[in-house]
Amino acid sequence: MVRIALMAYRILASNRRQVLTALGAAASGLVLPRTAGANEPQHLAWQATKSNFGWPAMGALSLRWSSRFTPVWSLKPAEPAPPFKAGELDIAFQNDLPQPVALTWRGVDGASIAEPLLGSPSLAASGRQTMQLPLRHAGTMFCDLGLLADGAAEPSRGQPLIVSEAEPVPVDRDQIVLIEEWRVRRDGTAIGPGADSKDTEAFHTVNGNFGSDLPGDPVRANQRWRYRFINASHRSVVAVKLENLDVRVLAVDSRPAEPFSARNGALVLAPGARVDAFVDLTGAPGTSFAMRLHDGKQAHLIETLAISKEPPVRPTPLPPAEALPATGMPAQFDLKSALRVDVPLSGGEWTPPRSFTASSAPAFRTKLGRVVVLALTNRAEIATVFHLHGHHFRLLDRLDDGWKPFWLDTLAIEPGQTQRIAFLAEYAGRYLLESTATDWAAPKLVRWYIVE
Repeated sequence: MVRIALMAYRILASNRRQVLTALGAAASGLVLPRTAGANEPQHLAWQATKSNFGWPAMGALSLRWSSRFTPVWSLKPAEPAPPFKAGELDIAFQNDLPQPVALTWRGVDGASIAEPLLGSPSLAASGRQTMQLPLRHAGTMFCDLGLLADGAAEPSRGQPLIVSEAEPVPVDRDQIVLIEEWRVRRDGTAIGPGADSKDTEAFHTVNGNFGSDLPGDPVRANQRWRYRFINASHRSVVAVKLENLDVRVLAVDSRPAEPFSARNGALVLAPGARVDAFVDLTGAPGTSFAMRLHDGKQAHLIETLAISKEPPVRPTPLPPAEALPATGMPAQFDLKSALRVDVPLSGGEWTPPRSFTASSAPAFRTKLGRVVVLALTNRAEIATVFHLHGHHFRLLDRLDDGWKPFWLDTLAIEPGQTQRIAFLAEYAGRYLLESTATDWAAPKLVRWYIVE
C-alpha cells in the first residue's frame, strides 16, 4: 500500500508570501528559487546528516498514520540557501554520516571537477570538502546521496536545486512537487535501497510529508501555475496525472523543451527525472482539479484544487505558455559521422559504485565536439533506468530519422527493449554512466566514459 500526502511550497510574488515561503523552505530543507543580484557571489553549505530527533525539520519523516517519526539520512542546507542564478556556485559540503558519501548532480552538465568518484572522490565520514559548481543555465535540478546508498543503514533524502531564469517567467505560483519512496518495516524503521524489501510496506511522500496537508491560498480563476515535478525515488517509476487540465510541458530534466501538452494530463517520471509543467486554472467557481500519483499498481490522490468565489486574478486566461529561454543546446545532430556504441545495461563491465575504480576501461572514448549515439539494451526482466552524467541527450526515433522534442539525462527502458540516444560531447572530462533496475533490492551499477 502506498500512502501519499502533499505539503506544497509556493514561490509567490508578494514580500509577505516570499517570507512565508522562505520559512517553509528552511523548515523542510527545500531549496526554492528567489531573485539574485547580477554579480552577487553564490554560496551553498550542505550537510549529510543522520536524524536522531523526533522532528521532521531535523530530517525525520512521519511515514505512518501515527505520530511517530522515522529517522532517515538527509542532505540539507546548514542555513537558509541563498538565491541561485546561472553562474558559479561555491559548495561547502560536510559529511556527518557514519559512512562515505558522494553527491550526484542531476541537470548540471560539464561539471567534471564535481563528477562523483572521478573528479570528486567520495567523502569519508566526518569529512569536509569544497567545490565550485558551474550553473550554466536555468532549470529544475536535483542533488542526492544515492550513488553510495546501497546497503546503507537508512534511506537518504536529496535536495532540489532551482536556478531561476534571467528574466522572471510570468506565473502566479511556482511550486516544487518532490516525490520520494520508502520501504518501512513493521517497527517503523526504514531500510536503504539495495536491500531485500520483504516484510516492508511501500510509501511515498510529497515534499517530505505524509498524512497531513497545509491549507493553501484560494485558487482564483485564470491563474497560471508552474509545477516542478521531481521524482526523487530511489528505484520506482511514477506517473502524475492532473485531471481536467491542459498540462503544458516546457522543460524536461532541467532543459527547455519544445512546448507540448501531456497526453491526458499525465506525466511519467523515472527515478531522478524532472518535469516543469504549466497549467492554467480556468472555470467557474467550484470547478475542481485533482492531482493523483500512480505507483504502478494504483492511483492515489495528492491534491484537489477548486476555483474560489473570489474575482478572477485576470479578466481572461493567459495565452498558451511560450517556450522557456533557450540554453544553447544544438538544434541539429550529424548522425552520419557519429561515434556509435552498444551499451548493454548489465554485464561484467558494470560495477557497484563502492567497487568502482577509474583504472577500469571506459565504456567509450570520444573527441570533444563529436556526436555520440548509444544503443542502450535492457536484458533484464524489469524496466531499467539509465542516467548519463555530464551531458544531456536526445531520444532517437526507431529509424534514427529524428528525435523527441526534449532533452533528457535519465531514461527508463522496458525489459527486452533497445533505445538509442544521441548527445554532443561538448564538455571535456570523465563522467559516469548509471544503470539501475526498478526493484528496491536491485544494485546501482556504474561505468564511465571520457571526452578528450
